[in-house]
Amino acid sequence: MTRLLISAGNGPAECRLAVSQILRRLAPEITPDWVQSAPDKFGPASAIVSLPPVQAARWCGTILWRCRSPIRPHHKRKNWFVGVFRLDALPLPMARLHQRDLRFTSFRAGGPGGQHQNTTDSAVRVVHLPSGLTAVSRDKRSQHRNKAQALARLETMLALESLDADKRWRNTLNELHHNLDRGSPVRVFSGNSFEELP
Repeated sequence: MTRLLISAGNGPAECRLAVSQILRRLAPEITPDWVQSAPDKFGPASAIVSLPPVQAARWCGTILWRCRSPIRPHHKRKNWFVGVFRLDALPLPMARLHQRDLRFTSFRAGGPGGQHQNTTDSAVRVVHLPSGLTAVSRDKRSQHRNKAQALARLETMLALESLDADKRWRNTLNELHHNLDRGSPVRVFSGNSFEELP
């Protein structure tokens, strides 16, 4: 499935109505994955949907809705634009660590810390194989305690990376929402019935 952002950009309420019309048109086939909460009755400023790749390709680009404003009947403008953008994969929520994804190695710890630290392989390195992230602990005298500390450090690193990926993804959504191109529509719809023009 391909994820699409359907966005009214910074357009007026009529553009939000157009987003709602597109969602209604897709309704028999999809349920939106996410809909931006709407502060008014006209519809969401944006929504995310998942479609089969061939169908998604037909929607990507600018959508033009030609219609006299149902909100402001005396308004002269009749062209309302919506942007449809292909999205990269969503960042995955941080999953629980599985033993099969971890590789532990022990090594001799250097530096101060008592005679046992210098003579035994008490330091521990853990590698998270899917991400390549590595954490090390050599602070404790016992290998068991170093292993627990290295694992805790790795979990913190993965959580921070997950938050960073989520922030980057949300920034991308925000940029797309404000990058609506109001020209060269890929599809044109007309009237209150939202009929597609050839």
